[in-house]
Amino acid sequence: MSRAAALAQATEPAKAAKAGSVVAPAAVVRAAGVLIWKRKKSGLRVAVVHRPQYDDWSWPKGKLDRGEDSAAAAEREAFEETGYRVRLGLPLPLSNYQMVKGSRSVSKRVEYWAATVVGGSGKLVHEVDEVKWMKPEKARARLTYKRDREQLDALVAADAQGMLDVWTFLVVRHSLAVNRKDWKGGPDMLRPLNTVGKRRSEKLIPILTAYGPEQVLSSTSTRCHDTVAPFAQRAFIPLRTKRGLSEEGYDAAPDKVAKHVRMTFERGRTIAFCTHGPVLEAVLDQLKPRSEDPLVTRTLKRLTATNMDKGEVLACTVVGKGPTAQIVAVRRHRIPR
Repeated sequence: MSRAAALAQATEPAKAAKAGSVVAPAAVVRAAGVLIWKRKKSGLRVAVVHRPQYDDWSWPKGKLDRGEDSAAAAEREAFEETGYRVRLGLPLPLSNYQMVKGSRSVSKRVEYWAATVVGGSGKLVHEVDEVKWMKPEKARARLTYKRDREQLDALVAADAQGMLDVWTFLVVRHSLAVNRKDWKGGPDMLRPLNTVGKRRSEKLIPILTAYGPEQVLSSTSTRCHDTVAPFAQRAFIPLRTKRGLSEEGYDAAPDKVAKHVRMTFERGRTIAFCTHGPVLEAVLDQLKPRSEDPLVTRTLKRLTATNMDKGEVLACTVVGKGPTAQIVAVRRHRIPR
């Protein structure tokens, strides 16, 4: 039996276990991956990888490390398996399947994104011995597992609908700060992050890196600035502060939030937008009319009512720019407590 056939057998549903064998309750293994794409004159190309350990062809993917965010894992795995740094774009369908390993039934859940190359040499150093750029129809035939075709079909459909070229509006709520009643160091806008908040700001780095914002816009308040500064410094990108995104600035001129959101959509470039809980409702109110997807609208309405976690990132996938730009997907990235 070939390695590919053996692996295919190992990933059949749990009922494929030998008669009379005892299979333990399913454990869930979380993983993340990407479909890296590019456009040539002759059409779309996707990157398919070959793993010699299993002798299979699939998408770059891998298990999440302990406490790791799925978007961060997808970007990390893409680099480890292809040598390319990628920027995540449109979310693609989940892959859920069962595997039997010994006496254990394992349920695997893989989150996927479409992604584009933004850096890296393409040098292979980890698990993969070959990366092939293929036309979608050839990639479909080359894939070892039928389940991997669902993501490819979704990517091709998105391309046909003009929804593959996207940018991401990243809404960030500042991380945990020193309690207001405990702060004696001057105006509230100078109130800094506490120890937990500083740790959370570090955990935001790989999440924001996965989406690759070209700019960071922040409230002038220290707790907002310091939430996104570690990422901006690591990524060597500009961090600009706007009083209109602060609590004080919003109270003085509420219309400034709409202006900053509108200008961001006019530019149509991936950006991280860091502000405060009391200002987020105004930001979300600007986003809700920009989507016709009921799931997107429902999520934005729910967040308007409940607010985001401190240190949370809301990734809004956007097609187009200007007044006609549409949010086609949203994904919450919550930092575990």
